[in-house]
Amino acid sequence: MNVFLAGATGAIGRPLVSLLRDASHCVIGTSRSAAGKATLEGLGIQGMVVDVFDRETLEHAVLEAKPDVIIHQLTDLSGGTDPQSLERNARLRREGTANLTHAARAGRVKRLIAQSIAWAYAPKELPYYESDPLDEEADGLRGISVRDGVVPLERSVLRQAEVEGVVLRYGQLYGPGAWSANPTGSSPVHVEAAAYAAFLALDRGAPGAYNIAEPGGAVAITKAVERLGWSADFRLQRKE
Repeated sequence: MNVFLAGATGAIGRPLVSLLRDASHCVIGTSRSAAGKATLEGLGIQGMVVDVFDRETLEHAVLEAKPDVIIHQLTDLSGGTDPQSLERNARLRREGTANLTHAARAGRVKRLIAQSIAWAYAPKELPYYESDPLDEEADGLRGISVRDGVVPLERSVLRQAEVEGVVLRYGQLYGPGAWSANPTGSSPVHVEAAAYAAFLALDRGAPGAYNIAEPGGAVAITKAVERLGWSADFRLQRKE
């Protein structure tokens, strides 16, 4: 397949590049900087500098790449969890996803796979299932993240007819490139297992949302296991 990977230099993006490249997919990875583009080309894929907020340029990039699938792994939490950082990330999820969705439709892309989070559900008795409502009434910092970011992201991806929309609701990431090296939070998931879910979703699973986390946590993962063939135990094979 031709795969347009937005956010290819991130914690999930890098192991996902390895999976896609080693499976002989043609990968166009995006970065916000020339340095990121060079990094991607060093990994053996085509790199492209793209501003996801520039709708016209993004659409042109997608039309030029002619992808079968777009994978959205973009985040902006360089400032941690302070309000300004959360607002930047919410804007990226809200406006950047809308622009990616627009570009996908313009390019007649078959499938759009997007990163979301598994701790955005409205409070209820555990575990959370994909059919449970998101916390649209959240306020404060949680409101910035969920109400202003996650909710519009998921609506943009899932509420369309022209492109198959898949949302991967990742738990708290750990491992190389993540904030923690070890499992943390109510629904942890290793970055390489998270990347594996996106890799499988290229051509598996019906459109919709999937919880991606380790078993025994706050979210049910049966749907991802059964429909994507996903395993939380997946890790990249390192060459000696």
